[in-house]
Amino acid sequence: MRAAVISSLTGPDSVEVRDIADPVPHPGQVLIDVAYAGVVFPDVLQTRGEYQLRPVLPFTPGWEVAGVVREDAAGFSAGDRVAAMPIIGGFAETVAVDAAMVFPLPADVPLDKGAALPLNYLTVHFALALRARLAAGETVLVHGAAGGVGSAACQLAAAYGARVIAVASTPDKAAVARAAGAHEVVAVDGFREAVRRITDGRGVDVVIDPVGGDRFLDSLRSLTRHGRLVVLGFTGREIPTLKVNRLLLTNTTVMGAGAAEVWQSEPGHAADQWRDLVPLMQSKAIDPPIGSVFGLDEVPSALRELDQRRAAGRVLIRVGEPVR
Repeated sequence: MRAAVISSLTGPDSVEVRDIADPVPHPGQVLIDVAYAGVVFPDVLQTRGEYQLRPVLPFTPGWEVAGVVREDAAGFSAGDRVAAMPIIGGFAETVAVDAAMVFPLPADVPLDKGAALPLNYLTVHFALALRARLAAGETVLVHGAAGGVGSAACQLAAAYGARVIAVASTPDKAAVARAAGAHEVVAVDGFREAVRRITDGRGVDVVIDPVGGDRFLDSLRSLTRHGRLVVLGFTGREIPTLKVNRLLLTNTTVMGAGAAEVWQSEPGHAADQWRDLVPLMQSKAIDPPIGSVFGLDEVPSALRELDQRRAAGRVLIRVGEPVR
């Protein structure tokens, strides 16, 4: 089969497409013929060895896919349409995935949308519902709102009845954030002052931050009393530091949302989250915005789009023939 392979840790341009052996599923795994694969920031980090998961070279990246089950296994039947999180191996024509990370795809969700759902929406569900304990009527500030995590956060927060303020760096990205459910969009420069103006000086209840870097302190200052700042990653390439006395001033909380660690230690947790989200998929309350779609031979270009922060909407790899 054909697959994208990382053979050296020198960045997106080190990825090459070659023929490799078909995967042989272990007991408890499901073999999936991949139609689409989602491209996420951890894929970019893995091309440089900068992610905490460092597979032995050479390896095939790819955290999330959608496709069709090839043969009966682990409660799935041949022909089932599924989304899945292999974590490694998704940029290939076929992938074997642990059954706990394979999810039935509702009939009215196409496979391209399915490939854009697992990692970001399950991560944001973990961040909003399980970590921040978001309540209807609260206000959420979302950084990187046109990216995969950010657009998922806009949609899910709005679906939970929150007021959503999105931070976007360009007009195109602002449009993606609005389409994803943001009620207000503010520019990166001066976002703290804009938030204060929009909230009449109160601030926001929750900040979703997948960016980090120099935005962090102003994000903390944008919180209202008892507000929660949820750290999901560092696409800004800088891990911020904090003088914790600031947390005393307004009884604010900074928390991490490391969903992948929970999925690894608690098999079945991701499937429980997926079941919570299925009604929102069916109602279209969550509907991932698709930006660029690349062919399998164009994986380096797809990775560069994320690496250079040009993506507006989800970036996908079209691997096989789209099957509804």
